[in-house]
Amino acid sequence: MERTIAFTLNGKPARVTVDDDRTLLWVLRGDLGLTGTKFGCGAALCGVCTVIVDGDAVPSCTMPMKDVAGKSVLTIEGLGAEHGGAKHGGADHMGAEGQLHPIQEAFVKHGAFQCGYCTPGMILTTYAFLRKTPRPTREQIIDALDGNLCRCGAHIRILEAVEEAAATMKEGAR
Repeated sequence: MERTIAFTLNGKPARVTVDDDRTLLWVLRGDLGLTGTKFGCGAALCGVCTVIVDGDAVPSCTMPMKDVAGKSVLTIEGLGAEHGGAKHGGADHMGAEGQLHPIQEAFVKHGAFQCGYCTPGMILTTYAFLRKTPRPTREQIIDALDGNLCRCGAHIRILEAVEEAAATMKEGAR
């Protein structure tokens, strides 16, 4: 059934008229032009399509739009300054327009990607994880990212980036 679904997208009100069962992934990419969210397996097994819905990291490839109604969605495009004030631990990490989030900065600094295809999902999974676990151990980071696959082999650099982002965010930087 097609209907108009209202939700918050990257801090701003959004409305789309779509079939209830159309997935969030395809609405983001096809209808709204937000191509930072990638298609991976289509079965919620790889983490590539991860977005944040009401604070939780979720696979957008299996989330029907009827389940998005009235919720808040954060994509990789919204994580930077244009998101407009998402907070972690009471400190604003969004900075001036065009600035990267500390997690994004850490991924760049550590070269925590090669092809970059999995990176948006990794970063958003990390974002949700660090909001709930601001002082993680390496083992906790490994467990949190277990559902996000990287075929390029950047795993050690990803772990180092998450550790640095956690330390930076814990210190209240930006």
